[in-house]
Amino acid sequence: MKITLRGTRGSIPVPGAESYIYGGNTTCIEVVAQSGERVIIDAGSGIRPLGNQMVNQEGPSHCHIFLTHTHWDHIQGLPFFVPLFIPGFTIDLFGPVDPVYNNSLRHVLSRQMEYCYFPVLESELKAKIRYTDLQDGVSYQIGSLTVQPILTNHPVVNFGYLITEGERRFFFTGDHEPPQNLYQRGEEGYEEYQRLIDERLALLDGPMQGVDLVVADSMFTREEYFSKRMGWGHSYYDWWIERVERLNIELIMLTHHDPERTDRALDAIFSELQESYPHLIGRFAIATEGMVFEL
Repeated sequence: MKITLRGTRGSIPVPGAESYIYGGNTTCIEVVAQSGERVIIDAGSGIRPLGNQMVNQEGPSHCHIFLTHTHWDHIQGLPFFVPLFIPGFTIDLFGPVDPVYNNSLRHVLSRQMEYCYFPVLESELKAKIRYTDLQDGVSYQIGSLTVQPILTNHPVVNFGYLITEGERRFFFTGDHEPPQNLYQRGEEGYEEYQRLIDERLALLDGPMQGVDLVVADSMFTREEYFSKRMGWGHSYYDWWIERVERLNIELIMLTHHDPERTDRALDAIFSELQESYPHLIGRFAIATEGMVFEL
């Protein structure tokens, strides 16, 4: 499979000179199977240039978009995805439902294309669009790719995706925060809550064991996370790097960059991480928009 990072920024696009190296588009990853099918994970602003490329090049007029969740930075590029407007294209959309308001994926996505937000309604799009509400662990076969959604930890239902093609495996975490025990050690309820956390982590760690490539939400430094960002739904760099060795991950790319983080700041963080984990140099890096991986 061929994997291209089309958007590496979290929360909001940040175009400009200070994001020139690592990129300013929000989350989007393209995966092309050896059999030719195209899978797109998330529809942040990075999906817009990908859509332009798709309509200007010869290639399949059918793609599969898997959404990790429907927070805005993961769907805000969808109304600008040109294939949706062209007859003859077929777009299969997969993602979680909204259990809070009991809304389907189609309902949630259609809301951002109402006239008060966007000049074209979802019902006016010309492509053939099919929606699938996903369930945790239920896999889909897309050509030679097997795509398995795996529940991660975020303020809304969020799926990471394990994509397998033959012996090669790729995992994208979507947004994920390390689960924290609400109780202090020694308090009543601590042991029971920790057991639930350990069970949930085992369900996440299992599919990542020995994966060739992981792209992981790493929005914060350890200091930022524990001082003022706990509960925001995102991870910190060290939490993932420490899993490289434990889970025998070949390579992990750290993504979902804080929009306030300049290229220079990301360079400085990467240097500090290399000093902290010299034995893992070469097995982690800062994700850069446009990076391509062949597995």
